[in-house]
Amino acid sequence: MNIEELRDYCLSKPGVTEGLPFGEDTLVFKVGEKIFLLTGLNSGNRFNAKCDPERAVTLREQYEEIIPGYHMNKKHWNTVYMDGRLTLKQLHELIDHSYELILASLPKKKQEEIAGF
Repeated sequence: MNIEELRDYCLSKPGVTEGLPFGEDTLVFKVGEKIFLLTGLNSGNRFNAKCDPERAVTLREQYEEIIPGYHMNKKHWNTVYMDGRLTLKQLHELIDHSYELILASLPKKKQEEIAGF
């Protein structure tokens, strides 16, 4: 997965917006005004994604491409390298998990607006 594919995949999800709130080097994806994924535009080979804390520990033990989130709360965020042995399906699952965690944290009314109910 490259940066363009990452961007396209994130933007394909309902209610997702993108922006550069931390400067021109960091692309941020949000759902309901809450961040679910960040990526550096200069590096282009990794992203930070939210993760259930227990799952995060397990993933870090299984894959060298997944480490505690750089510049993030390391309990809840992972940095994921896209140019290792993780498959496209696994990368999508990590992105989906982050998106779903953030979506579930939103008020029910906001969740319904995003889902189109």
